[in-house]
Amino acid sequence: MHKRQSNAWLSPRHRLVKGGASGLSDAELLTAVLQLGSPYEVASGLSARLLNRFGSLRALLSADVPALQREPGVGAARSALLSAIPDLARRYYEQSLPVGEAIRSPTDTEAFLTAKLRDLPHEIFCCLYLDNRHRVLRFETLFRGTIDGTSVYPREVVKQALAANAAAIILAHNHPSGVAEPSQADERITRRLKAALDLVDIRLLDHLVVGDGSCTSLASRGLL
Repeated sequence: MHKRQSNAWLSPRHRLVKGGASGLSDAELLTAVLQLGSPYEVASGLSARLLNRFGSLRALLSADVPALQREPGVGAARSALLSAIPDLARRYYEQSLPVGEAIRSPTDTEAFLTAKLRDLPHEIFCCLYLDNRHRVLRFETLFRGTIDGTSVYPREVVKQALAANAAAIILAHNHPSGVAEPSQADERITRRLKAALDLVDIRLLDHLVVGDGSCTSLASRGLL
């Protein structure tokens, strides 16, 4: 009995309840999630095996449902739970820029765009439309490409910005390679888009390149 109480006291789920998630390792936090409905020893062993199999917590949570269900001990319920965690995180960060509210900080914008674009296997080009007080009007994906790149048409960007009645926009696209360094092509299209938007008095505030958990601002590079 004493041993069981000691294990309960030391279990990640108990520490999560008492002190929050920040003090737990990836394996311990995953154990706390998987421990619901399972003994601590089972959840702990499964967490360690899954992290070893996929290589990291991020790779595990990015895996598709069939790949998860092939792992012994996962099953339909656990695979659904694991797959829901990234979507829950995306929804959390999406609400950092609610429609109708002004952008509070560049950090909120970067968190929002990283949640939207990170981990995609293909490149997409997006626009965040703002009014003259920098309140969010809407977010839209304009172009979708492959892992090698995408074609961006300034005329279409201007057309959609006018349709949204935007006074300013922030552009963003992802690099599926994970490297957030802007290419020369990125710099060229940014200059073309700025020139096209200037003709209709719409300000281009920034163009962000989203990589593996980081963003690079072309405005901060002096390219706008």
